[in-house]
Amino acid sequence: MSDFELLNGLAMAKYKMAKEDPFRFFIRSIVAGLYLGMATILSYTLSIILTSVSPEIAKIAFAAAFGIGLVIIVLLGSELFTGNCFTTMMPVYHGHLKFYQLLPMWIICYIGNFIGITFLMFLFIKTGSNQDLLNPYLTSVINGKLDFNVFQLFIKGVLCNFIVCVAAYEGMKLKSESAKVIVMMIVVMSFVLPGFEHSIANMGTFSMGYFSLGQSISWSGIGLHMVVSTIGNIVGGGVLLALPIYLMSKPERKKGKK
Repeated sequence: MSDFELLNGLAMAKYKMAKEDPFRFFIRSIVAGLYLGMATILSYTLSIILTSVSPEIAKIAFAAAFGIGLVIIVLLGSELFTGNCFTTMMPVYHGHLKFYQLLPMWIICYIGNFIGITFLMFLFIKTGSNQDLLNPYLTSVINGKLDFNVFQLFIKGVLCNFIVCVAAYEGMKLKSESAKVIVMMIVVMSFVLPGFEHSIANMGTFSMGYFSLGQSISWSGIGLHMVVSTIGNIVGGGVLLALPIYLMSKPERKKGKK
């Protein structure tokens, strides 16, 4: 099976599910948010514990742990918005679907991811676990995220989802489960360590901030951040990665046919 056949078949299956059984697709999207929330909890817990030892070690531990979320999503199966921005563009480029036909599916997935990760963050904050360490750390992280240049934030979103989708793509291609885990976690580190912006992961960070810090955070800043990073993620997965892969793997048109 060619790369195009693999991705196009997956995309059409997702599109069919979202159209014919939107509730099932919605639940799969919520579950992806829950899985990513698990990785968020682990990453932040490791980071706040290790920061007092070494900020550099804490940052590396955060990045290393976050990849677990994508590994679980790929291996167990669910619907992550950022990954779908990549896979579902194949039939658009080939003319099987129009771009606007993807939008309902993307919206369902985005909302489902939001519900899943936000609900898990709510439960996490309500446990009170490491609250004395978490609050100042969250304040620093959120303030840093909200001090942004729009163009730079957009590029961070583009690069983030390009890398995330490369990780997801190799997860589809590799046969060995252990190889998938190792490579995906290493690839994901390459977007987390430089501080690139993943819109769904940011839902977790900002919702933790709301449940833990209350109204002290800037909603206008969060709204703009989410819009810009989301658009960047769409371009990173749907154009920067999906388009060249389509051009490399698309089936040749038979001679004599238009």
